[in-house]
Amino acid sequence: MALSQSAGADSRPAAPTLSQKFYFAAWRWHFYAGLYVIPFLLMLAVTGLGMMYISVLDGRDGEYVSVAQGAQVQPVSAQTEAALASLPGATLVEWIGPKDEGRAAVVRVAVEGGQRMVAVDPYSATVLESWDRRAGWYDFLSDIHGTLLIGTLGDRLIEIAAGLAVVLVVTGLYLWWPRGNWRAALLPDLRARRRALWKSLHAVTGTYISVLLVLFLLSGLSWAGIWGERFVQAWSSFPAQKWDAVPLSDTTHAGHMNHGATKDVPWALEQTLMPESGSDAGLTGLPEGTAVTADSVYALGRALGYEGRFRIVFPRDEAGVFTLNQDSMSNDSACPTCDRTVHIDQFTGKILADVGFADYSLMGKSMAVGIALHEGDMGLWNLVLNTLFCLAVIFVCISGVVMWLKRRPSRAGRLAAPPLPQDLPFWKGAVLVGLLAALAFPLVGLTLLAVLALDVLLLANLPALKRAVS
Repeated sequence: MALSQSAGADSRPAAPTLSQKFYFAAWRWHFYAGLYVIPFLLMLAVTGLGMMYISVLDGRDGEYVSVAQGAQVQPVSAQTEAALASLPGATLVEWIGPKDEGRAAVVRVAVEGGQRMVAVDPYSATVLESWDRRAGWYDFLSDIHGTLLIGTLGDRLIEIAAGLAVVLVVTGLYLWWPRGNWRAALLPDLRARRRALWKSLHAVTGTYISVLLVLFLLSGLSWAGIWGERFVQAWSSFPAQKWDAVPLSDTTHAGHMNHGATKDVPWALEQTLMPESGSDAGLTGLPEGTAVTADSVYALGRALGYEGRFRIVFPRDEAGVFTLNQDSMSNDSACPTCDRTVHIDQFTGKILADVGFADYSLMGKSMAVGIALHEGDMGLWNLVLNTLFCLAVIFVCISGVVMWLKRRPSRAGRLAAPPLPQDLPFWKGAVLVGLLAALAFPLVGLTLLAVLALDVLLLANLPALKRAVS
């Protein structure tokens, strides 16, 4: 009898080790994060692909209008006057130079109820066509990509999704981290069948895109309303104090030069105050006595080294400035380290500020390069890389859903979450991780703490709810 009892005791499954408990806990967090994140990642990948190809093929503002190359380019003043004459009552906002010799220049003007873009043949100063700004497919996809078409609430939901996606990447790498078999971690097992094959393809693809996905998520988060605008960007913006003795307005670069969800100002300058015209401040720009006009400002831009496509933003009022701007984020060039913004007093022609990539903070430089990479602005290789990346993200999301469906019990009403490890010895560590996440990514940290409370407090004490998610 004693022997029988002993044999029975020995046949019982061994208690899970700490490592096994941690593995199942990571799997559970990966599952929960995926439930929320997958729809957002699919949306971001699809809209991101659409925006990238529209930008490459038609221009972000639809400005890629072809023209026959002429013998001589007409002055900027002639081009802008033609645009204004085509829309009586319009006010000049911005001139955007042609991308190459076979493209039209584009003039942005303000009209009652909004803004319009006017394509002008730079060789004849003839208006070719005009259209409403922010009325194209790029802007529609951009609004979905940034706010889900529901404004601030959408921005916050996407910010939570992006932060949880970082959790998804970290837990996914932990689950698939090679434990003595690097080949299995880096090469899919094509001999596997059914769910095992999906798992191998899902994990290996996720491993290869993990670093780039985190970079894309962080660059996106850096523009989000809480973590980006109120934390990282506020600490990393170019300080207006570097413009010695230059009068400043109450308007930021973002407020003056951006429009809606589409960004026209380098990230590092968005929260920096604009300088004002009307003083003796500034460095020598235009020669003394030279009239400050669109043509003289254009000539100054060329003298300062602007090549290819750049922009001239016109003063809005008596305190406004002329601004010369060129940045990869606006598709002006494929070189984020060549970004440059110059402000010119509209009365004296003096240079009030000259800010280039070298003047940015470390985070500002990272964002200048990161945004260009994110948007596919750095040439054909970037376009190909981003295309493959977005397709891989879509596959990882779909394969994750397929694996869940194959593992999920056939009975209706079951979420089929991975089992919760019993007697977790590291719950304090989980709370600490949540607190740290709350400090780094406030919305994400609060979400993690809420899910942790649901998992540890409610599910443990409500059997019916526990069965529904098990």
